[in-house]
Amino acid sequence: MHLKFQDTQANTTEQLNSTEQQSHSKPSRPSSVAEAVVKMLGDMEVEYAFGVSGGAIAPVWAALHQSPIQVLHFRHEAGAAFAAIEAHFASDRPVVVFTTTGPGITNALTGLLAARWEGAKVIFVSASTSSTQRGRWACQETSTYTMPSADIFTSGTIFHYATTLESSDELPEVSRRIALGLAQPEGFVAHISIPTNIQTSSVNTSLPRITLSHAVATASEETIAKCVRLLSEGPFAIWVGFGARDAAKEIRQLAERTGAAVMCSPRAKGIFPEDHPQFVGVTGFGGHESVFRYMREQRPRHILVLGTRLGEFTSFWNPEMIPRHGFLHVDIDTNVLGTAYPSAETFTIHSDVRLFVKGLLRYFPENLSLSTALSLPRPVHNVVHPSVADRVLPNILMNVIQQVIVEGSDALVMAEGGNSFAWAINLLQFTKPGRFRTSTGFAAMGHTVTGVVGAALARRGKAVAIVGDGAMLMLNEVNTAVKYQAPAIWIVLNDGRYNMCEQGMAYVGFKSADAMIPQVNFVKVAQGMGADGLRVESDYDIQSALEKAIAATGPFVVDVIIDHTQIAPAQSRNQSLISQGATNY
Repeated sequence: MHLKFQDTQANTTEQLNSTEQQSHSKPSRPSSVAEAVVKMLGDMEVEYAFGVSGGAIAPVWAALHQSPIQVLHFRHEAGAAFAAIEAHFASDRPVVVFTTTGPGITNALTGLLAARWEGAKVIFVSASTSSTQRGRWACQETSTYTMPSADIFTSGTIFHYATTLESSDELPEVSRRIALGLAQPEGFVAHISIPTNIQTSSVNTSLPRITLSHAVATASEETIAKCVRLLSEGPFAIWVGFGARDAAKEIRQLAERTGAAVMCSPRAKGIFPEDHPQFVGVTGFGGHESVFRYMREQRPRHILVLGTRLGEFTSFWNPEMIPRHGFLHVDIDTNVLGTAYPSAETFTIHSDVRLFVKGLLRYFPENLSLSTALSLPRPVHNVVHPSVADRVLPNILMNVIQQVIVEGSDALVMAEGGNSFAWAINLLQFTKPGRFRTSTGFAAMGHTVTGVVGAALARRGKAVAIVGDGAMLMLNEVNTAVKYQAPAIWIVLNDGRYNMCEQGMAYVGFKSADAMIPQVNFVKVAQGMGADGLRVESDYDIQSALEKAIAATGPFVVDVIIDHTQIAPAQSRNQSLISQGATNY
């Protein structure tokens, strides 16, 4: 009933009294644990929940649907988890993944491990078997009788925090621990497993709203002053990682004031503009020879490492990347400081990167304008003329992606593990942070083909996934994108093989490996699931296909028949494998 503004106060009072009488005659139903958990998640600013339903998680699933949280029902739990990761990075909010018991949990684990590696904030809510049914071979039984509990249901290497909720009385402590974890500046992955009977049990008291203040780690003035002294001793370089994504403005100011050369990890593309004259290239997997040319010809006295673990795909632990007088390594995570090059001299600084660089800037005035002694080497991007062959050259494809998508739109560009991200890392150039996403740590196939749906939904705009045919066949959520009309685009490098595996096996000396895939028409597959698409078989058809994909209002698949004989820029990975003994030579 809608009240008019001219209703008298007496009428309003009468209605209030009537409502009060009704509330006394019909006391409100106590909320269930499922409802309390979902409210808790909403209070923690969760906007999206990705998952796959099942009988054991039904009460939580129903409570999610009755809440303001948007529920996205996926086709596979791993796809839901990957989508949640990318939704987190697109929205900068914690995201929920939900699954049922047994295989629902184990299917999601790959994506949840990726969330841990990527530094995402994800809360995993799963079901477990009711206590009275445990040990009796319940359907998809999830208990210590049937599944390992270490790490899956306890805090450890998969989850920063994990617990099985056996009573509503535990909710305040669970809420406190999750809120504390989410308040941390780094990633946080939690798991709440709730037995089915507990989900429907009553909660008679409301959860207290928890407000936590977490101090961000900052370097002391003494530490900053020492860093300034070290960096002032001679030419230095800045090595930018994904953990520095919130400090793009400050890093550029520091580089321009000091004349420092700048390089970046594959995940950090665009944090420092790749067209800047001080940018010497991307390091590690798919990286640029110009970085090594710089290190050989102008080896800096120090390298200031900002927000990167310097892991295998960022550095390949190459000794050529060690500066003459060591690293200054800054990170919010103390576990990564100095680990990549344990024998190299390293001054470690535990600090938020942005706050640290702002501290440095106080010592380097704007009019300093130092310049490097020599001009810096720059990345080379080879572009050849279109071929007349019946297959597309990968570097031509990347060149057109650069023009139509990177420079011609504001779409997020993502690259799947394999040759796809080798080509993208090496050939695409970004000038702004937040335009490129890839996983080079856990690097699970299927991450991007499903993550693109979460990214497109959370950013409410175009997200483009550059993927291989193998990944597209392994796991995709095109049908899910159709259901929610996610503006996702898949550009499939269709060469009828796991080409990174085939090329890599030949490189390390195993030439008889079979990595062939019967070639698929992904446009017909996409259309069969309700999406639209185009097939590209010639270099001359790329631009029009990409323009139609960008203009499309719903999910779109561009199926590109790629020349499989072109060798992807993945030699550094193959050389690393040889150094580890994976060779037949």
